[in-house]
Amino acid sequence: MSVAPDGRKLLRLEARNAQTPIERKPSWIKTRAKMGPNYTDLKGLVRREGLHTVCEEAGCPNIYECWEDREATFLIGGEVCTRRCAFCLIDTGKPKKLDRDEPRRVAESVQTMELRYSTVTGVTRDDLPDEGAWLYAETVRAIKRLNPETGVELLIPDFSGKPDLLTEVFESRPEVLAHNVETVPRIFKIIRPAFNYQRSLDVLTQARDFGLVTKSNLILGMGETPEEIRSALTDLYEAGAELVTITQYLRPSPRHHPIDRWVKPQEFVEHAQFAEELGFAGVMSGPLVRSSYRAGRLYKQAMERRATARS
Repeated sequence: MSVAPDGRKLLRLEARNAQTPIERKPSWIKTRAKMGPNYTDLKGLVRREGLHTVCEEAGCPNIYECWEDREATFLIGGEVCTRRCAFCLIDTGKPKKLDRDEPRRVAESVQTMELRYSTVTGVTRDDLPDEGAWLYAETVRAIKRLNPETGVELLIPDFSGKPDLLTEVFESRPEVLAHNVETVPRIFKIIRPAFNYQRSLDVLTQARDFGLVTKSNLILGMGETPEEIRSALTDLYEAGAELVTITQYLRPSPRHHPIDRWVKPQEFVEHAQFAEELGFAGVMSGPLVRSSYRAGRLYKQAMERRATARS
């Protein structure tokens, strides 16, 4: 492979990655399609209305469960990111002009789909003066105006750690503010070269100090060790993350970072137990878990634990 799907020449790192064939999945990385009535209804609705969700476009293995719970994830800011992460399917380059009508359309999609809980994520927009802060905040506000009973989880980039941009986003008051560190410090610069591990922790701390429910994610199988995973979980908890998801890396294409190992289900159980013992209010851990997997349930679990702690 010498060129990417978009026709550009592969980066040297991508060309090196492409020399490693796509890894064969183990038996436990399998899902069965369980199409309940809500899923079937939502699937038809999405088709009729021409709606777009990350769930379908990314081929998420958990779509059947989440749609049955009336939960879905939307991608904002376009289809091109200004940063490159070694695990991510989204293309890197120069994004198109900001679509200021997008928040309204996402809110109407949430209404049309009759969602109980919606997750909004997006690309990093370093090309914009506010790095996309208005877009993220306005999307939350638009959803809440049109769907006051629907929970909103917002998964954000780091906005370069700028307090004014983060505050603008925080003031939109999503039910959950998520920012994913994704991996451990030792390999962070290899996996997320345009991000900074400590800055990501600081984003979570600032969100916690603002009074928001905070969430993060770790992807396993990219070269980390179990000890480093536990250390990163400790960092996340001490930074203020209340919810955490722990997932298996699934390589999107040959040009992406090769899989270092397939983490066995029992190890996910052990990491979940460790996270719960640390004090996380909600933990989802498993080979097929994704950062927005059962997001509404995890938020509800956190609220119940908060209420118990207050009483």
